[in-house]
Amino acid sequence: MIESFGQQALISMLVHLFVFGVTFWSLQSIQLDKLLKKNRVAQGRLLYILLTVAIGSSVSRFLLDYYLWSQALPVFFE
Repeated sequence: MIESFGQQALISMLVHLFVFGVTFWSLQSIQLDKLLKKNRVAQGRLLYILLTVAIGSSVSRFLLDYYLWSQALPVFFE
Protein backbone atom coordinates (compact mmCIF):
# COMPACT_ATOMS: atom_id res chain seq x y z
CA MET A 1 0.00 0.00 0.00
CA ILE A 2 2.85 2.37 0.79
CA GLU A 3 4.40 1.51 -2.57
CA SER A 4 1.23 2.63 -4.37
CA PHE A 5 1.43 6.01 -2.58
CA GLY A 6 5.00 6.35 -3.76
CA GLN A 7 4.02 5.45 -7.31
CA GLN A 8 1.15 7.93 -7.27
CA ALA A 9 3.47 10.63 -5.94
CA LEU A 10 6.01 9.94 -8.67
CA ILE A 11 3.35 9.93 -11.40
CA SER A 12 1.90 13.18 -10.05
CA MET A 13 5.28 14.88 -10.00
CA LEU A 14 6.12 13.76 -13.53
CA VAL A 15 2.74 14.80 -14.91
CA HIS A 16 3.00 18.22 -13.26
CA LEU A 17 6.50 18.81 -14.61
CA PHE A 18 5.54 17.65 -18.10
CA VAL A 19 2.41 19.81 -18.20
CA PHE A 20 4.33 22.82 -16.82
CA GLY A 21 6.86 22.40 -19.61
CA VAL A 22 4.18 22.15 -22.28
CA THR A 23 2.32 25.13 -20.82
CA PHE A 24 5.46 27.27 -20.70
CA TRP A 25 6.32 26.26 -24.25
CA SER A 26 2.83 27.13 -25.48
CA LEU A 27 2.82 30.49 -23.65
CA GLN A 28 5.92 31.45 -25.60
CA SER A 29 3.71 31.83 -28.68
CA ILE A 30 1.85 34.73 -27.06
CA GLN A 31 3.46 38.14 -27.37
CA LEU A 32 2.89 39.37 -23.85
CA ASP A 33 5.67 41.92 -24.28
CA LYS A 34 3.22 43.99 -26.34
CA LEU A 35 0.94 44.20 -23.28
CA LEU A 36 3.67 44.96 -20.74
CA LYS A 37 5.17 48.33 -19.97
CA LYS A 38 8.65 49.05 -21.23
CA ASN A 39 11.63 48.09 -19.04
CA ARG A 40 9.56 45.59 -17.03
CA VAL A 41 11.42 42.45 -18.12
CA ALA A 42 11.62 40.85 -14.67
CA GLN A 43 7.93 41.38 -14.05
CA GLY A 44 7.11 39.96 -17.46
CA ARG A 45 9.14 36.82 -16.77
CA LEU A 46 7.44 36.43 -13.41
CA LEU A 47 4.08 36.77 -15.15
CA TYR A 48 5.05 33.95 -17.53
CA ILE A 49 6.01 31.74 -14.58
CA LEU A 50 2.81 32.52 -12.66
CA LEU A 51 0.65 31.87 -15.73
CA THR A 52 2.52 28.60 -16.32
CA VAL A 53 1.90 27.46 -12.75
CA ALA A 54 -1.76 28.51 -12.77
CA ILE A 55 -2.64 26.94 -16.12
CA GLY A 56 -0.33 23.96 -15.72
CA SER A 57 -1.57 23.00 -12.27
CA SER A 58 -5.18 23.18 -13.41
CA VAL A 59 -4.53 21.01 -16.45
CA SER A 60 -2.37 18.49 -14.61
CA ARG A 61 -4.89 18.28 -11.74
CA PHE A 62 -7.59 17.51 -14.32
CA LEU A 63 -5.45 14.82 -15.96
CA LEU A 64 -4.55 13.22 -12.63
CA ASP A 65 -8.17 13.28 -11.44
CA TYR A 66 -9.27 11.70 -14.71
CA TYR A 67 -6.60 9.01 -14.29
CA LEU A 68 -7.73 8.26 -10.73
CA TRP A 69 -11.38 8.14 -11.77
CA SER A 70 -10.57 5.70 -14.56
CA GLN A 71 -8.75 3.52 -12.02
CA ALA A 72 -11.79 3.52 -9.71
CA LEU A 73 -14.35 2.91 -12.46
CA PRO A 74 -14.05 -0.92 -12.52
CA VAL A 75 -15.16 -1.02 -8.87
CA PHE A 76 -18.45 0.53 -9.95
CA PHE A 77 -19.21 -2.40 -12.26
CA GLU A 78 -18.43 -5.20 -9.80
